[in-house]
Amino acid sequence: MDSKAPFRNMRKPQIRLLAGLIAAIGLASSMTAANALDNDRLNSQLMKLDPETRLEQTCDTEVMFRINREHPKFRVDKVIAYAYGDTASSGNSFSAPGAVLRSRGQWYRLKYICKTGPRHLDAHQLEYEIGPVIPRSKWRKHYLYD
Repeated sequence: MDSKAPFRNMRKPQIRLLAGLIAAIGLASSMTAANALDNDRLNSQLMKLDPETRLEQTCDTEVMFRINREHPKFRVDKVIAYAYGDTASSGNSFSAPGAVLRSRGQWYRLKYICKTGPRHLDAHQLEYEIGPVIPRSKWRKHYLYD
């Protein structure tokens, strides 16, 4: 399978913007969950995204910080909302029943439901469930990596 498949329909400016967002999230990962999404740099990057992508990225970021805060055995550095199935959104709500998270070099199944404010910059509600470890033999099929 083509490793660039998830980005095939993105234009170069969108890819650069997404790269900037990823860098901003990396910067915010050293902050506490309570103020992560209040970070001006992160919010300015998020505001450059279309509302649907902003909703997903805000929820991915919030679930990452919340798991790190609530489950000390995890050090989540990546969440992918769509690895095992389609996501769904409606208004300010986002559902990712086929999400995954990466912690300490291992990938885990994850599902979550998130509700944000109208600008999609802050998570008002979040419910999540961490699933089992994903065997390395299944990583490639779902575009997972070290």
